[in-house]
Amino acid sequence: MLGSIEGPHDVKRLAVEELPQLAGEIRDLLVDSCARFGGHLGPNLGVVELTIAVHRVFDSPNDPVIWDTGHQAYVHKLLTGRAAGFEALKQEGGLSGYPSQTESEHDFVENSHASTALSYADGLAKAFKLRGARDRTVVAIIGDGALTGGMAWEALNNIAAFKDLPVVIVVNDNGRSYSPTIGGLASHLSSLRVNRRYEDMLEYVKDKLGNVPVLYDALHGFKKGVKDVLAPQVMFEDLGLKYLGPIDGHDEQAMEAALRKARDFRGPVIVHAVTQKGRGYSPAENHDEDQFHSPGAFDRATGAEKPKGRIWTNVFSEELVRLGKERDDLVAITAAMLHPTGLNAFAEAFPERIYDVGIAEQHALTSAAGLALGGMHPVVAVYATFLNRAFDQLLMDVALHRLPVTVVLDRAGVTGDDGASHNGMWDLSILQVVPGLKVAVPRDGDRLTELLREAVEVSDGPTVLRFPKGPVAESLEAVGKLGGMDLLRAPESEPDVLLVGVGPMAQVCMDAAKLLDAQGIAATVVDPRWVKPIDEALVTAAAAHKLVAVVEDNGRVGAVGDAVARLLRDADVDVPVRTYGIPQRFLDHAKRAAILGRIGLTGQDLARQITEAVARRTSAAEPARR
Repeated sequence: MLGSIEGPHDVKRLAVEELPQLAGEIRDLLVDSCARFGGHLGPNLGVVELTIAVHRVFDSPNDPVIWDTGHQAYVHKLLTGRAAGFEALKQEGGLSGYPSQTESEHDFVENSHASTALSYADGLAKAFKLRGARDRTVVAIIGDGALTGGMAWEALNNIAAFKDLPVVIVVNDNGRSYSPTIGGLASHLSSLRVNRRYEDMLEYVKDKLGNVPVLYDALHGFKKGVKDVLAPQVMFEDLGLKYLGPIDGHDEQAMEAALRKARDFRGPVIVHAVTQKGRGYSPAENHDEDQFHSPGAFDRATGAEKPKGRIWTNVFSEELVRLGKERDDLVAITAAMLHPTGLNAFAEAFPERIYDVGIAEQHALTSAAGLALGGMHPVVAVYATFLNRAFDQLLMDVALHRLPVTVVLDRAGVTGDDGASHNGMWDLSILQVVPGLKVAVPRDGDRLTELLREAVEVSDGPTVLRFPKGPVAESLEAVGKLGGMDLLRAPESEPDVLLVGVGPMAQVCMDAAKLLDAQGIAATVVDPRWVKPIDEALVTAAAAHKLVAVVEDNGRVGAVGDAVARLLRDADVDVPVRTYGIPQRFLDHAKRAAILGRIGLTGQDLARQITEAVARRTSAAEPARR
């Protein structure tokens, strides 16, 4: 049946009795595909019936369907004609793991940062209204987790201010234990709330009996009071939003009925759907940690994940626990990423010293500032891409007050599979402008433990430690020191090129140095360890070379390479500086190694580029010597 679905029109033509088969086929395909390469399985298993109902009631793309965070849009992709080729989800050249405008007209935004869908919906609905498109409804699906983000509540506040704005907000609630309210009275009251004649009647009573407000308040209060006994909708109603639910999100017909009522109201309505994450696949349903939120490849029969080996996050997690035992002033903060950032081990060891603030990175940083003001040393662990959301708080709430807060950035640099929005390629650029901030980048696991210890010892300002996704790099020992930097390689002959390898790029520089040797180009390799501020010893080292090359796993603009060039300019050292990093563009999804190869961040590519740069300088100098 799924193979015959080329778009929402095919979903609408199915008979009601055919829908369970469609749902079953979708779940089978989701499990099969995610078992091969991994993916956001649990969230998508939980929205199968919900998504079918959305596409049977609304007319995408005329009615835009906006998915908050976007990782639960797999079913949406399948129902909008993308079942063929779904097996290559998140693979190079295949479908994105998030909504993608380049894939389909049904994907309005490429959102994968949480709590944004309601703001998109607010703007879209207002644009349609201004342009006279009265027949369009905007549908936003947001999870209960994303509702912990402050931006979602800012949007709700604004949406509620426009009573005739046709926005249907589906709250996909898979994190609560209460059961959906059922029965005739609940259904009747739900209908009443989105019945225009009822609302008109209330307004009429209010107008005619304005001098008797108690009567109006009593009528409204009775309706509200009865409803409140049956369903937890007070917070939405207090914002002025109409509320339907809770609805069993796995009862497709109940979801359809609720969505039709919400659509026909022609104003902002909350439809509260209670769903089960991992629905229909027992290993996911019974997975205590996160119901297979985003597993790697796994065995379909048992659900057992294939071993990932030791990753950078493991090293950080273990060292933070050791530090926690040594220091009772150490606390940890996560923004709904307890397990992915490795803070679960710290939480188990020190449950009174861990704070999960939900999807609220801004709050996380300013709360950390408060903890630091109170005498603690907070460690805030987030994915590098999500630090962007809390830049102002880091700058004005933490750095301005010179507070000892350590921010740990997991998944820094090229992450690959999750696409453009998840590459942590911005932090080394935006952090350069923060006064008093110190930034460390480890090249291997041993350096991660060293630098984390050094970071939490800093007491006069904030520190940042960043490391990439995936297996931890093999230990690369130093052969000496240049100031506070690690000297990794010193040529026997007069040096030509100084290679500055930032973090994991140190190994790339070592690989390139060997290839340069074969070309008769002598290369020195250093790892700065701390890239902000740049070690002054680099000035003397650079002056002894003919070319400096800075290699980093970050966007080239304004990052470490530019900081090195500025340092040398300020010191009147005119040795040319070449910067090698991620091109300043949004990258298509692929494996990390494939992307690094594509953008020239491999030892072979680096050696070739530097050889060409040296040859150009040599040929340019020849006429002057003659």
